[in-house]
Amino acid sequence: MSTSPNLQPNTLEDNVTKLVPLRAADFDALYEVASDPGIWEQHPARDRYKKEVFEIFFQGAVSSQSAFLIYDRQSNALIGSTRYYGYNAAESSIGIGYTFLAKEFWGGPYNHSTKKMLLDYAFQFVDSVKFHIGVSNIRSQKAVEKLGATKSTEVDFELNGVNIPHFEYLLPKSTWEQNVKS
Repeated sequence: MSTSPNLQPNTLEDNVTKLVPLRAADFDALYEVASDPGIWEQHPARDRYKKEVFEIFFQGAVSSQSAFLIYDRQSNALIGSTRYYGYNAAESSIGIGYTFLAKEFWGGPYNHSTKKMLLDYAFQFVDSVKFHIGVSNIRSQKAVEKLGATKSTEVDFELNGVNIPHFEYLLPKSTWEQNVKS
């Protein structure tokens, strides 16, 4: 593909969640969700519930122009955020991550709904999707494995000047298409 895909389409939605492009004006509403320390317990940035730490994360999300707010379709409540990152035309790949949900939405259909919409959209443009998950974030590792992604390698991600080990999971388009059909 010669041009980059639009990584922040207007809205993606199904009967469970709705993804709306993140804007700078959304900080207060999203921080209200993110301020729960329990969300970040297994995450490498365990202090992301602090306003000054979340602000850095949020600014990165806004400047990426590929981030979304996640809403519960039933209540229209804001329940989290996610984004695309690392689009690589030569590899025909993109990353999906930086996802978090309010704890009361864990374990239900919300993460799968969100990821399914992002994957279905991404696979119109790329042949594989990568997920980078902190080595101690067992919850997120299990979630991407349920999607059909497999652990491929370990990589370091810089977080506030410190390299933090992450597992890289890979989900090829062919595997996703097979999983969706079954």
